[in-house]
Amino acid sequence: MYERYDGLIFDMDGTLLDTEPTHRKAWRIVLEGYGMDYDEESMIALNGSPTWRIAQAIIDRHDSVLDAHHLAAEKNKILCSILLDSVQPLPLINVVKEWYGRRPMAIDTGSESRLALALLEKLDLRKYFVAVVTADDVEHHKPAPDTFLRCAELMGIAPEKCLVFEDADFGIQAAHRAGMDAVDVRVL
Repeated sequence: MYERYDGLIFDMDGTLLDTEPTHRKAWRIVLEGYGMDYDEESMIALNGSPTWRIAQAIIDRHDSVLDAHHLAAEKNKILCSILLDSVQPLPLINVVKEWYGRRPMAIDTGSESRLALALLEKLDLRKYFVAVVTADDVEHHKPAPDTFLRCAELMGIAPEKCLVFEDADFGIQAAHRAGMDAVDVRVL
């Protein structure tokens, strides 16, 4: 099924790793301290975005003057304290294991490098991937194509020969803007 592609790119959060419930919990905890609520519907639309961008959307929604980067850092601190002990791979990890050694693979994520690498190491998954491109590694985030283009570059594969696995609209848009086909894992 994936034989016609020379490289495979996997989103991390919600695609390979079941991190979404813990991300939501961390947002709820940090926002309670500011008297703000967490609108899950709005957050789903921002899946794949870097944490600071999500923080800015929350701040804008609440007409707050908080700094987005500060709020994102608070959320990430809480996230790190609870995520490393609770995260598990999702079933798509079987595709990674099946294609390991047959095609170069990369991870793209809107998470910060420190967190992404810690998760991959803890679950002994880092070894499967030629590259891990995080929110720290690109200037323009999803739905811009930069993350996927960087993955292709690091794998040494032309973008049109890459297949992306994604669970978010922003990610699928970014893959298409990069000239790549995408699998929406929400419909698998």
